[in-house]
Amino acid sequence: MITLRGEHNDTVTLRIIDTDVHIQDDPQIWAPYCDMPWRKALEQVEGIPGFSLGPHLDPTFPGGMALRRDVHTPAQLRKELDELGIDTGIIFPNYLLALSMLPHREFAAAIARAYNAWLIDNWLGEENGLKGCLAAAPQDPIDAARQIERYGQEKNVVAVFLPCAGVHPYYGDRAYDPIYAAAQDLGLPVVLHSVSVVHPVFPFNLHEFDTNLARHALSHPLSIFANIVSMITSGVPVRFPNLKIACSEAGISWVPFLMWRLDKEYLQHRIEVPYLQDKPSTYIKQFYFCTQPIEEPNDAKQLVDLMRFFDGENHVMFASDWPHPDFDHPNKVLQLPLSIEGKRKIMGENAVRFFNLGHR
Repeated sequence: MITLRGEHNDTVTLRIIDTDVHIQDDPQIWAPYCDMPWRKALEQVEGIPGFSLGPHLDPTFPGGMALRRDVHTPAQLRKELDELGIDTGIIFPNYLLALSMLPHREFAAAIARAYNAWLIDNWLGEENGLKGCLAAAPQDPIDAARQIERYGQEKNVVAVFLPCAGVHPYYGDRAYDPIYAAAQDLGLPVVLHSVSVVHPVFPFNLHEFDTNLARHALSHPLSIFANIVSMITSGVPVRFPNLKIACSEAGISWVPFLMWRLDKEYLQHRIEVPYLQDKPSTYIKQFYFCTQPIEEPNDAKQLVDLMRFFDGENHVMFASDWPHPDFDHPNKVLQLPLSIEGKRKIMGENAVRFFNLGHR
């Protein structure tokens, strides 16, 4: 928790819920949970420096961002979150951020199953403020739905993680309906998590750019753009009206632009989407958006003004991305010129509602 001074110099305590923290999910650690014969593949990577299931991210350089710290145990993560004043952390993987890029469907599904079992056994067994998201392999939506049905009622499982790295097709495709149906039935939200990679699928075909600055700036929001547009124009919110959806690691300032752009196109092309019962912005306003990496305008009031266009005070959730080098300290969001009530919602209460934390 973090204590602030209120408008009348009174003391106000805020519960801080971090909707995006990452743990070190080295494949050889959860290999024992993997089905044969895929376990053999994971056992072979032990001791290989820098091995990754997906593509390597751009390396750091002298004077660049600090190397990422790895989080290996619940006790370590709990201690580090305590030092940041964070009460509850929602866990996402590291290696499996690129799960959607694996070309082999059976391998991807086996890896997701192994990770989920390992996560529950080793990270979610205690009441220590650590909650987890089930990994859904988009290559096999039927198997992913079975995972949700199997583990969705575990006390500290609070969401389904949908990896966006090079995902094809986008998440509006009806192939993913089994995932959405299973999540909706169990009251679990889904979280689209962006990441920076280079891959032939738009918007990750970033080979023309020489710098990670350019690739990182574009890939994170554009991958969320593409998937939101796909979900809205294919009618996911209509087919699954009780499914809660969040977007992580893309910032928030782009949300009004996407709403307005889609509403403009809807006026001209609504004949193509007769199943939509309202304009696209109506559905986008039902989504939730995690703050990290929070934008830094010259005047922070501009960001607060933008949030009002999509009811951000009730639909934005704090995220740090700990322990990655571009993580945001809670103070980055607390410094925004919001009311105490607005900070209370964004730093914790919206996440309680989205992840149904009052019952888990």
